[in-house]
Amino acid sequence: METQKFNYDNNIVRAFLYATIVFGIIGFILGLTAALMLFYPELPEFLFGTDDTTIMSLRSGNIQGLINSQGALGFGRIRMLHTSAVIFAFVCNSFFCGAYYSMQRLLKTRMYSDTLSWIHFWTWQIMIIAVVITFLMGINSSKEYAEHEWPIDILITFSWVIFGINMFGTIAKRRVRHLYVAIWFYIATWIAVAMLHIFNNLEVPLSFTSWKSYSAYAGVKDALVQWWYGHNAVAFVLTTPVLGLMYYFMPKAANRPVFSYKLSIIHFWSLIFVYLWAGPHHLQYTALPAWAQAVGTGFSIMLIAPSWGGMLNGLLTLRGAWDKVRENSILKFFVVAVTCYGMATFEGPLLATKSLNKIGHYTDWVIGHVHLGALGWNGFMAFGVVYYLIPIMWRTELWSKKLANLHFWLGTLGIIFYAVPMYISGFTQGLMWKQFNPDGTLLWKNWLDTVTAIIPYYKMRFLGGLLYLSGAILMVVNVYKTIRKGSFQKEVPAEAPALANVGSARKEGEGVHLWLERTPHLLSILAFIAIAIGGLVEIVPTLTVKSNLPTISAVKPYSPLELEGRDLYIREGCNSCHSQMIRPFRDEVNRFDGKNGQYSKAGEFVYDRPFLWGSKRTGPDLHREGNRNPDSWHFKHMYNPRITSAGSIMPRFPWLITNQLDRSQMVDKMKLMKNTFDIPYTKAQIDSANQWADNQSKAIVKRIYAEAADVKLQVEKDKAAKGNQFIPLEQREIIAMIAYLQRLGTDIKTTEIKTASVD
Repeated sequence: METQKFNYDNNIVRAFLYATIVFGIIGFILGLTAALMLFYPELPEFLFGTDDTTIMSLRSGNIQGLINSQGALGFGRIRMLHTSAVIFAFVCNSFFCGAYYSMQRLLKTRMYSDTLSWIHFWTWQIMIIAVVITFLMGINSSKEYAEHEWPIDILITFSWVIFGINMFGTIAKRRVRHLYVAIWFYIATWIAVAMLHIFNNLEVPLSFTSWKSYSAYAGVKDALVQWWYGHNAVAFVLTTPVLGLMYYFMPKAANRPVFSYKLSIIHFWSLIFVYLWAGPHHLQYTALPAWAQAVGTGFSIMLIAPSWGGMLNGLLTLRGAWDKVRENSILKFFVVAVTCYGMATFEGPLLATKSLNKIGHYTDWVIGHVHLGALGWNGFMAFGVVYYLIPIMWRTELWSKKLANLHFWLGTLGIIFYAVPMYISGFTQGLMWKQFNPDGTLLWKNWLDTVTAIIPYYKMRFLGGLLYLSGAILMVVNVYKTIRKGSFQKEVPAEAPALANVGSARKEGEGVHLWLERTPHLLSILAFIAIAIGGLVEIVPTLTVKSNLPTISAVKPYSPLELEGRDLYIREGCNSCHSQMIRPFRDEVNRFDGKNGQYSKAGEFVYDRPFLWGSKRTGPDLHREGNRNPDSWHFKHMYNPRITSAGSIMPRFPWLITNQLDRSQMVDKMKLMKNTFDIPYTKAQIDSANQWADNQSKAIVKRIYAEAADVKLQVEKDKAAKGNQFIPLEQREIIAMIAYLQRLGTDIKTTEIKTASVD
């Protein structure tokens, strides 16, 4: 058969490689900033200015700079920007870099379309820049790992579809009959991410000229769909694509074949089937139906087998080549990466069990677990791929192998100094929260006691992050020096015989999987079925069967002012530190009971779009916050948490005190809730929304003045100083925030619960 000549495209690989490095550094810096703010919450005050004379500041004596920042450096915003930067900018770009390089060589063809390659690249980078801008402005949906608002969701979808067309087009014109295991994982990744992204981000925009949208799901339904997405974003953004890279780059770097073809098959199909069932383990002991929690736990434990199958397949590929690991820094990164993958995928199922979940959930244990995977598995795989590609694409030796080894050791120490303190911190939190005195009272009733106890571990975590970032900066230096001395090869000549047309029917004596490997359309269909079945079984009944979600007649929709306050709560990223889910534990009911003394019920969340149960408690749970503290306490707490709670690590929100509440869309929000989601607002309530909000605002301000004469005096001074520019306190954002916080968990009382019967 005649040999065909063609060229591999290294140009698109180089673009994604540069993006990986740049956004990796940015993501690490953002993470380090968030880590710093957990023991130095005054960082924004230091940078922008403060009126607190006890704090060193670049602009001491003037808080206007902090007010003008409008919370751009608030912890809630920085935290979601960090996670999005690491997931979508660093890990995804590293996947695209490795996939564009490996696909061409595994399929013996150039990418299907150079134009599509570049559309994919630029739309993805534009999306990342849009995320940075919108998150810093407080434009977000609050849904973990999917905080992007609807225009960005559409852009992600468009870019992903372009990538899919290019990938499947390349597969269609391949010159290799059977698809290698890495390609299987790329296909499964594309299918799963498309499904997860679309279904989780179904939302209704307030208008097509507004960034604001509301989730198509509410309460328990939204929680299940979100963690079906959130868990499987870890599965199909942070795991399966990186496994594809492992199956290509690890054997290439070691110059050894993959340990077991059969194990690859078992690993692939069992992993993509089991993963989609495990999402509910993030919602143990919550208001989610018990059957869904049980299914999530069962399949989470099953995940150990396929996950460790992949780990062993990777590590055993090095059998007979372990001597190379001592000398080859690339293999060092890969070995630690795969080891971290094995550790994280053993720990995850353990955390899914109810015995450990009740101790570990909402604590820093989960943060340590996640970062063991992110820093070790994802980060080290990406670093290994970068070190592998740079010398090959620039046709030269790596500038400094010693520097690469130093990067490895700094990164490894960084992981240890990050993860171990977080584990200790998490164990400390989980156990302190549950300790009782002999008389039945909580030993650590004051939440701040559990916060101050873990501050040393936050400082150690910061040191770990600093070491990890230092290693990454050394990589940048090494890459720059290597590129300077090398010569980039944009077009790589290659040749291969054309693929003969032998038909898609299975041949006599041909193994089933060999047949699937040469029929990518069938492999893709079966992969879709394996991926989709778990979500269908769990989500469809929860969304459609009313008996799963009993209603409570006492629960009423939010008032217009409370709805505005909830949107402000989301804008500031408050759910990054506060949960709104009291689990049925004695310690949680005692600690968070407020005036009601009850754990959270499914029927209480029917009007929550999106749900705000949270995944981490840096601050206390707020589901029973309503009426626990006076309005004036919330006013002062938002202005400076350390006034009301000495030792608090919560950031300040002075702009809420000074900003005028934008009520221009308040009526439209109520109309959307009624017309689209059938929220039972009456026409009279909608028509009188502004009067309703005015009355509620006046009542809150009246209580604040009665409780805190100093606040009233300060407002009067402000009015005298500003004259016509003065904004009445009733019209400011803080009042809407207080209205929302004081509403939380007040719908039901111990004697007032009425659970409607459902046929």
